[in-house]
Amino acid sequence: MASLLKEHKIKTSKTDGRGKGKRKAEDLEEEEAQAPAPKRIKNKQRVLLLSSRGITHRMRHLMNDLETLLPHVKKDAKLDSKNHLHLLPELADLNNCNNTLYFEARRHEDLYLWAAKTPNGPSIKLHVQNMHTMDELKMTGNCLKGSRGVLSFDKAFDDSEWGRLTKEVFTHIFGVPSQARRAKPFIDHILTFSILDNKIWFRNFQIIEKDPLQPNGPPQTSLVEIGPRFVLTPIRIFEGAFGGTTVYSNPEFVSPGAVRSALKRTKGDRYGKRKHAEQERSGRKEGRKREEDELAVSKVFA
Repeated sequence: MASLLKEHKIKTSKTDGRGKGKRKAEDLEEEEAQAPAPKRIKNKQRVLLLSSRGITHRMRHLMNDLETLLPHVKKDAKLDSKNHLHLLPELADLNNCNNTLYFEARRHEDLYLWAAKTPNGPSIKLHVQNMHTMDELKMTGNCLKGSRGVLSFDKAFDDSEWGRLTKEVFTHIFGVPSQARRAKPFIDHILTFSILDNKIWFRNFQIIEKDPLQPNGPPQTSLVEIGPRFVLTPIRIFEGAFGGTTVYSNPEFVSPGAVRSALKRTKGDRYGKRKHAEQERSGRKEGRKREEDELAVSKVFA
């Protein structure tokens, strides 16, 4: 009888242990279900695109091309004053944008581009040259409106501090996030940034996977330029947004106004040399004149 009681106690203890183990496993599953899921890092980059008063039709078409290429861009009205750049971070904050592209037009069709991280910076001021829009180039390439592009940077960007900083800012501005509202879910073009003669050359190429002459042939990846294209010359890099301490200054940059004044100065020098030569020639003529003879006609028949 005692042996039967011992066996019954052992069986009941085993079953209790199994039950407790099951309850623990169920509790762990409930805790895992209640635990918050790990947060995914999302690329929430939005760019505010605007310009100053006085831009030409080519500048306006260039802005429209950039708006077409970058679906995460939000375009705003023109800024009235060029001397109140401190208002741009507030405008970006009102439009829920953390990047800003500001085109500043000057006299004689000079165009400057400000690329800034708002509201704390840094910001880069660049001079825009040799710009050609999509309508002006009439390239054969074409890409879907709103599609995302691959960013391709030259190795020369990693050789200098200003190049690495510019690459980081351009990555935030021109890199289209996958969660953008107007972005399409595939990639069909490449945005290239190259450095040559301390200038940044921008090009846009379409990715073609098949030869258009042999549509049924094997896939052959090739690139066809779409546009737009332009050249950027870095001028200064500021620590803050549209101002602050100068982090980098390009010593080789010569402003277009200085170039024009030098040309005018050379023209003025040419004019002065020409007038000086005329005076010398007239002086030589006066020195070569002979004295009037006594038997001259004017004296004989006076």
